Amino acid sequence: MKTALINGKIYVERGVFQSAAAMENGIITAVGTDEEILTRAGKDARIIDCEGRTVIPGLNDSHMHLLMMGAGLYQVDINGVKSIDEMIARAKAFMREHPERCREAIHGVGWNQDMFEGEKRIPTRHDLDKISTEIPIVLERICGHVVTANTRAIELLGLKAGSAQFPGGTFELEADGYPSGVFTENACGEILSVIPEYSEAQLEAMFIDAMNYAAAHGLTSVQSNDAGTSAAPEIVFPLVRRVFEGGMAKLRYHHQVCYHTPAEFGAFIEGEFAHGDYSHPWLTLGPLKLFRDGSLGGRTATMRHEYLDDPGNYGVEATHDEEMLEMCRMADEAGIQVVTHVIGDKAIEDTVRCYESVLHGGKNPLRHGLVHCQITDMPLLERIVKDDILALYQPIFLDYDMHAVISRCGEELSSTSYAFGTMARLNAKVSYGTDCPVEDCNPFPNIYSAVTRKDKNGWPEGGFFPKECVDVYTAIDAYTAGSAYAQFMENEKGRIKPGFMADMVMLDKDIFTCDPMEIRDILPVMTIVGGEIVYER
Repeated sequence: MKTALINGKIYVERGVFQSAAAMENGIITAVGTDEEILTRAGKDARIIDCEGRTVIPGLNDSHMHLLMMGAGLYQVDINGVKSIDEMIARAKAFMREHPERCREAIHGVGWNQDMFEGEKRIPTRHDLDKISTEIPIVLERICGHVVTANTRAIELLGLKAGSAQFPGGTFELEADGYPSGVFTENACGEILSVIPEYSEAQLEAMFIDAMNYAAAHGLTSVQSNDAGTSAAPEIVFPLVRRVFEGGMAKLRYHHQVCYHTPAEFGAFIEGEFAHGDYSHPWLTLGPLKLFRDGSLGGRTATMRHEYLDDPGNYGVEATHDEEMLEMCRMADEAGIQVVTHVIGDKAIEDTVRCYESVLHGGKNPLRHGLVHCQITDMPLLERIVKDDILALYQPIFLDYDMHAVISRCGEELSSTSYAFGTMARLNAKVSYGTDCPVEDCNPFPNIYSAVTRKDKNGWPEGGFFPKECVDVYTAIDAYTAGSAYAQFMENEKGRIKPGFMADMVMLDKDIFTCDPMEIRDILPVMTIVGGEIVYER
């Protein structure tokens, strides 16, 4: 079916706008004036009057966890709690209001000790025991790299005083050697294993709910690491395929797949990678996702120098050189891209070195990337650009991190971190995402953070190290063309130009001319994927 958008402000590229666009069979066929497009479309075309509104390419989140976001809709909401007592109260209320969801366990994500009023400490098993001692309870820090469990969960995992630590992770101990209930990095997955798995029907409903939410906020594509994080790959691959084959998908989905050992990755190469069915045009198989370190907020990101506010702590290494080098080698031989979670400067440096071992003549044809890429100095940034390594940024992380990074890393290092402006000036390959559900997948607060470098309350005046601000064009291009490049699709989507996929978003405010403080409140009026309206209000 032919469709024409007219009477709009359609963003084509920096400084270039048109009033109309035509599309057919899911592809943009022309952009131009209203008269040109109406003539081309013909009398039988569907006409959409934009009523003067701004239209941008469909937004593409380059790193998130869509299924995990959907699961969060079924769990206790502890986002934004101001104290441990409030977290306990919310969990007790959830038990009263949803007893059917709490018969076997309670799970939630979102506490952040740095945002507590009064005592700013990490909760322990003794706090969660006040909720229940009869069922396992695991509550995750907002970053997902530190979790707290109650005593029942610890018992079910079989831990006791003197139990061995898990590789690539830790559980903290009390004075008598018994676990305190605080787990970090790879140990988080171990304690989460005591939470019963959702049924396939529940997971499918969660996935669809998350897709609908994302489409309603202007996302037309997601690059999502669910396989190996939100659920086991053998569950995620067929689940996602069923949703697309059943015609229930509202956006395009690109797998980022997490494996922790060369043996697991090797089985994937011989199995899903070699034989998986990806005939649906909206579903694609993407990179291997690795974890090199933890989070800044949890002080588990690996640093070259100790944390200034936690002397002697250099972070927690989630994957060691030997394993990472082997998996990078395997990926190179199979032709698979690798993207790695890196936050601390040591994690970034170590990962760049591993990538350099598989570059070809100094080139990066598989487009290996750094997810987060937060704590950096100028030599490290220049090395990343020289190697043509991708940076998959989450500007929204600044909303919290700007209040913590100087105390942890010092002012000098902080001034060259979250270096969105510098990387734009260096012509680096950059894309934007949210790491949802660490942050909401709504892209407009994310763009606001990149443009203003202010928190949600507008602090600080002028922005946090404002030389690293970017303009609206740069932010939108990173979220569209940059994200498309990260998945080898820069010639197919990310622009409103002839021959590109007909993915676009009509906005309720002109993002190019409005007060930058208003960007965070922008919402879509319409979301179009493959020429079809998937959301409208």
